[in-house]
Amino acid sequence: MLKNARNSIKAMIVLAIIPLMSGCNWTLFNSKGQVGKDQSNLIITAILLMLIVVIPAILMTFAFAWRYRAGNKKAKYTPEWAHSTKVEIVVWGVPLIIIIALAIIVWISTHRLDPYKPLESAKPPLTVEVIATDWKWVFIYPEENIATVNELYIPVDRPVSFQITSDSTMNTFFIPQLGGQIYAMAGMRTQLHLIADETGQFDGISGNFSGPGFSDMKFITHSTSDDEFHNWVSRIKAENHPLSFSGFKTLALPSEKHPIEYYSSVEPELFQRIIDQYMDSGMDRHADDAHAGMSMGSAEMHMSHTGE
Repeated sequence: MLKNARNSIKAMIVLAIIPLMSGCNWTLFNSKGQVGKDQSNLIITAILLMLIVVIPAILMTFAFAWRYRAGNKKAKYTPEWAHSTKVEIVVWGVPLIIIIALAIIVWISTHRLDPYKPLESAKPPLTVEVIATDWKWVFIYPEENIATVNELYIPVDRPVSFQITSDSTMNTFFIPQLGGQIYAMAGMRTQLHLIADETGQFDGISGNFSGPGFSDMKFITHSTSDDEFHNWVSRIKAENHPLSFSGFKTLALPSEKHPIEYYSSVEPELFQRIIDQYMDSGMDRHADDAHAGMSMGSAEMHMSHTGE
């Protein structure tokens, strides 16, 4: 009987592992970039450390249920048992060691994988300015002086410095196979540094609910050779389709499933102007509040002098 029980437990463990093995095709565990691979390894390491507690707990549940079943007369019956120093050491010591190990690993990884930290590479980073709108993504290449909608091209093995903002509600910029996501917020600039280790096509998404068109707020990321990237840039620059600030405001109007679009040139400092349009209104409000405060102070001083 005991042998059959052990075989049953082994079978259940195997069945539980099979779905996990299929995770080889999961996007997060099929990373194509340095940052994504490091983050995947961190997740796997954390899971394995936690399984040190989880697996024995599951196995002991079945083992104790079998050993102390009603029909087993050989099991030692100890109704007065209440304490074991060895059990206490294991129950508290092992989780404590795991927590300390996780804390050290997470501390080191948090600083190493800081999204604002530029990636080390012999190649200079490519700067891409990202703007989240309702419900599309606008990409500006300031060095190439072009812009695209819902399509991103990056050279393989070259770091990419994403400068990110929003022209609407808060959103998140996310390319699962290349690395983690980061918020896009109006009036603010966030940063994300990624690199693609392989050529290919990767899906990009919005990871934050932002309205009716959120589910279709997707873009395509192409990782190509340097020559293919430069040819792509040349094809776009050959078109006569500039992007000005007024043109951007029209583009940013709410729309769903917006098609891929290209702009052959971009108004200088357009990205910063999009950020400043929210900063200016805030500064004006602060200025008005300060002016109102000064006016009230002057009025109170005048009244006090009048009273005298």
